[in-house]
Amino acid sequence: MGPELIITITFLIIFVLIAFKCPIFASLGIAGAVGIFLSRGVIGLTQVPLSIMSQLNNPVLVAAPLYIIMGETIAQTGIGRDLYFALHKWFYRLPGGLAIASIFACAVFGAMCGVSIIGVAVIGVMALPEMLRHGYDKKLAVGSITAAGALAMLIPPSLPFILYGAVSGVSVGKLFIGGIVPGVFLALVMAGYVFVKAFRNPALAVRSEERITWREKFSSLKRLWTALVLIVAVMVSIYTGICTPTEAGAIGAAVALLIGAFVYRSLNREALKKIFGNTARIVGAVILIAACAFAFGQFLLYTRVPDRLAEFSVSLGLSPFLVIMFFMVILVFMGCFIDGASIVLVTTPIFLPTVIALGYDPLWYGIILVMNLEMAVITPPVGLNLYTMKSIADNVTMEEIIAGTMPYVLLEFAALTLFVVFPELALWLPGLMD
Repeated sequence: MGPELIITITFLIIFVLIAFKCPIFASLGIAGAVGIFLSRGVIGLTQVPLSIMSQLNNPVLVAAPLYIIMGETIAQTGIGRDLYFALHKWFYRLPGGLAIASIFACAVFGAMCGVSIIGVAVIGVMALPEMLRHGYDKKLAVGSITAAGALAMLIPPSLPFILYGAVSGVSVGKLFIGGIVPGVFLALVMAGYVFVKAFRNPALAVRSEERITWREKFSSLKRLWTALVLIVAVMVSIYTGICTPTEAGAIGAAVALLIGAFVYRSLNREALKKIFGNTARIVGAVILIAACAFAFGQFLLYTRVPDRLAEFSVSLGLSPFLVIMFFMVILVFMGCFIDGASIVLVTTPIFLPTVIALGYDPLWYGIILVMNLEMAVITPPVGLNLYTMKSIADNVTMEEIIAGTMPYVLLEFAALTLFVVFPELALWLPGLMD
């Protein structure tokens, strides 16, 4: 059986299994095993466990549970509450000020957390009732929180960056630093969109008549030192080279636990049980997906799929920009049906050789890949942020959540195109680390 036919059969198996709602990890594992058997026989299958163990034995992956512990701990404290209400006091008089405060709160929360659904849940529980109480349009309210929660995927620390670094060999520290500029840019674009929309139609976001003094504004910043300490503890230690990203994750987790225990006094036995239980579930799911993706990657290696794709893409004679944008469209489509972790682990071994053959920096590709994944968590039918918002908003329909979020998908794709056209926008800050 020729390699072309084996590749066709293997990918057909994946599509069929996913169409019948088979879990992603199982689809990858089954298809990978079939493909390896068809290309290398039983001997190839016996090598798969060793290959999986060698790839999972990657120090970079140790960072994942550490940052998740940090995010789960933050969710148990009052940091999110203090952060949102401080920003609320500063932006409340602007058109769409409460939604703008929600966007920036999600962005800052993402800089401490790294998991988008946690940001949506923590900020949404406080921000959504506040906006609805002030007469905000439901679509505007839920859309701003749901979309901004995805910034946690891009603004470091970021779980997708950790997974991409583990697969590609790119420095996770540089990926973290590279995510800052596009993350801040997207937060400003989202806030600008809300401002313009509310300014043109004030009925969508009724301005608060509340009067807050400058003393109250500055007083609200006092409790934000905990957020600043967490961000500095992680990012400065990485940027200055004092710690590796994994070591910084350990520091961040320890600092978050200390803040929760001694500042907010919220870490009782039940809270700790919830923190470590949620962490174990998330890490277990990621590792299971990673193991099956690595098995599928072994099939790709045997059949030279990445090399074939690179050779084919170069032979077309298209501009590198068109090839990259074609990849981005594929990733957007995949994001409608597959979770972000699976997309990183499956597509990176396939697309990255072509990206490098076209002359692009793999660091830059990792950044725009995660920018693309932001759309995956806010697009139906499997967008996790959509369902997280629905779980905390009983008085809002899923249709309203999707309608409120779709404009941000278009904004994010426009921003993604900008960073594809001008790669230096994403690379200049990590370039300072050289």
